[in-house]
Amino acid sequence: MTPLAAAANENLAEISNYLIYSSMAVYTLAFFAHIAEWTFGSRSKVARTAAALTAAKEAGAAGAAGAAGAAPAVQVRGTAGATAVLDQPKVTTRSATGIRDVPDGPGAAGGTVQGDLYGRIAVSLTALAFLVEAAGVVARAMSVQRAPWGNMYEFSITFSTVAVGAYLVLLALKKNVRWLGLILVTTVLLDLGIAVTWLYTESDQLVPALHSYWLWIHVSTAIFCGAVFYIGAAGAVLYLFRDGYEGALEAGRTPGKFRSSIMERLPSAASLDKFSYRINAAVFPLWTFTIIAGAIWAGDAWGRYWGWDPKEVWSFVTWVAYACYLHARATAGWKGRKAAYLALFAFACWIWNYYGVNILLSGKHSYAGV
Repeated sequence: MTPLAAAANENLAEISNYLIYSSMAVYTLAFFAHIAEWTFGSRSKVARTAAALTAAKEAGAAGAAGAAGAAPAVQVRGTAGATAVLDQPKVTTRSATGIRDVPDGPGAAGGTVQGDLYGRIAVSLTALAFLVEAAGVVARAMSVQRAPWGNMYEFSITFSTVAVGAYLVLLALKKNVRWLGLILVTTVLLDLGIAVTWLYTESDQLVPALHSYWLWIHVSTAIFCGAVFYIGAAGAVLYLFRDGYEGALEAGRTPGKFRSSIMERLPSAASLDKFSYRINAAVFPLWTFTIIAGAIWAGDAWGRYWGWDPKEVWSFVTWVAYACYLHARATAGWKGRKAAYLALFAFACWIWNYYGVNILLSGKHSYAGV
């Protein structure tokens, strides 16, 4: 490499660092905007949720009492001819046995105009921070002239970028996920803080064995899967809190004002449970492909497809954990809290595979310098 090219790469690396720090500053502003959204949206009342639970309970009792009575009325409407058409009554069913018929909350804004304004500002700042951080990742890739996934620092900044990108895509698809914003921005700031403080590694080239197009395929899918698994895990955590809150209301207990203000604005426990399941189920096939792609790359690079390397072992353990979760979630007896705990255990395996294996265990996948 000529001195001029080396200087250009060094400048790009500095630009990348500047962009990453700038994105952290914008994420911080988004964090405070999300705090304002939750604060100014706190005027919504717990009575809405309590009334919904009471109505559902009364409706269930009334339904049981009238089960032996007359069948639902069938409407008869006339047509242009002499034939009468019977319209069957619409029947509303629960998604699963034991799921409460509770409507989703109004969101972090609490249904207030001022809360919604701060929420929109928070989302706009999050989108801006995402663009700045993505530019930093691209600059890092240009500085090393390869995929920017050669060490834990590069993996971390790409991981947080993809997680925020997935969140913004869900928002663009009109999905009800704005409640995730505060949690997401908080963990992204934590991820970037760890990356720039303890994981930072100077730009460098990979070892010869890793110069392969499989780097783009295998590592990119691993990052994407981890980012989406994180969103699913966040949904599972919030499900546990919301389910406990609904259970307290159903039992006649009165939760604290702060707890009520937060919990009543989230989607119902049933919605959060379904959200987490769908997210994890959607990305699980891609995680399967990630492991297969890694085995193929290992065969090309090291002459064997499987060598019981710590990273390989824990990738497979993670796969087994998510497979057990999906199987358990599809089994009636393991819906709800049991399945949520299993989903969080599976994500904990992924986190250990990333931080614990890379830092504490040695193997062919150990990142240089970290």
